[in-house]
Amino acid sequence: MLDIDEGARSVLARLKKAGFEAYIAGGAVRDLIMGKTPHDYDIASSARPDDIKRLFSRTIDTGIKHGTVTVIENKTGYEVTTFRHDGNYIDGRHPDKVEFVVDPREDCLRRDFTVNAMMYDPYTGLLDFFGGRDDIKNKIIRCVGDPEQRFKEDALRMLRAVRFKSVLDFTIDTDTESAIKKYSVLIKKVSSERILEELNKILLSDHPDYIRDLHRLGLLTFILPQLERCFGEPQRNKYHIYDVGEHIMQTVKNTPPDLVLRWAALLHDTGKPCCPSTDQNGIIHFYGHHRESRRITVDVLHKLHMDSASIRDIALLVENHDYRVEPNYTAVKRMMAKTGEELFEKLLILQKADNMAKSPKHLPEKLRRINGGLNIYRQVLASKQPYRVSDLVVNGTDLMKCGYKQGREIGDTLKILLDEVIIKPELNNRTYLLKRAKEIRKRKYR
Repeated sequence: MLDIDEGARSVLARLKKAGFEAYIAGGAVRDLIMGKTPHDYDIASSARPDDIKRLFSRTIDTGIKHGTVTVIENKTGYEVTTFRHDGNYIDGRHPDKVEFVVDPREDCLRRDFTVNAMMYDPYTGLLDFFGGRDDIKNKIIRCVGDPEQRFKEDALRMLRAVRFKSVLDFTIDTDTESAIKKYSVLIKKVSSERILEELNKILLSDHPDYIRDLHRLGLLTFILPQLERCFGEPQRNKYHIYDVGEHIMQTVKNTPPDLVLRWAALLHDTGKPCCPSTDQNGIIHFYGHHRESRRITVDVLHKLHMDSASIRDIALLVENHDYRVEPNYTAVKRMMAKTGEELFEKLLILQKADNMAKSPKHLPEKLRRINGGLNIYRQVLASKQPYRVSDLVVNGTDLMKCGYKQGREIGDTLKILLDEVIIKPELNNRTYLLKRAKEIRKRKYR
């Protein structure tokens, strides 16, 4: 018997008491069979939406058109959906009609993969019409029925196949892979928001480097063509052992599961195919690739409709991923001033992951420098050393009292003062800084 939570059990019991069939359905069943705790519970039932609303006092009309009502039980929402059969998908996502049915097998038949097409309740047991339990045992992602039909109904399912592979560490069966390769172009019909959601889930999985399957299956060309170009791009120099694409996959694999970090790792070298040059010794260089990678990053993430704050942080990491931060207080604090406290640590984590994806011969020296920078960073924070303009004991108002005009000259002067304080923290006192501000004004602005 599968151990479902009390709220879901209560919803099932009330539906059954009223004479309806009701089952836990989809991913929750898969997770329970695998010994995992489901994030949420979806319930499939023969009850119609009006029946569900009549039986439960607290409901939300989540998707009445598609037979879904959210029932609130124990302060938790449970989506209850009437058994249904979908018509033809007119836009690669939405069926032209939804027909309510009484057979749970018909409802399972419309689902994407066998591992998501099972139902369960404590009284009847497991309903597994398409071999989902065996596919879980054998770690296989396989479409329900004809994979070509499933992908023509909703092209996002091709990307979901890779997502489930990365999250569950399964393999995709041969027929399903063949159908993805055949219909990969259909992913162009899917909205950017839905694609971003799936990519985020892949990147946050234990196997973010399985994004290479998007390249192998032909999806990457239509989702992230800038990344697709990196596969096969040679890196003929002493620091690299992979082409650009595989180097990126290894870098992503080496980062902790932080979305900003993993997106930065995924895009950090996408500018390389735009700027290779070969010297007289046959060594390939990619001068300026960090700037090109930043430009690509901003363009890609805007098109995926990522939020502005994340785009800003990811772009900053990409732009500085190759910047050598020397392990001394001045260099560390100057970069901290540019990135901010949290992003500085992420930058060095990204640099560590980047270097771990290169030739191991040079790794020890690289790690010594990066770890040295991290140690100094922690010491700066622990001793509360100033590194930002806001850490100065004087501000723009103080400078205006010294005769400065409001505007750029105040900002420029504060930056000069900060640079001195970064080198010598003991200079961060009002007497000295106001004196220096007057000297700077006399020299530059009068």
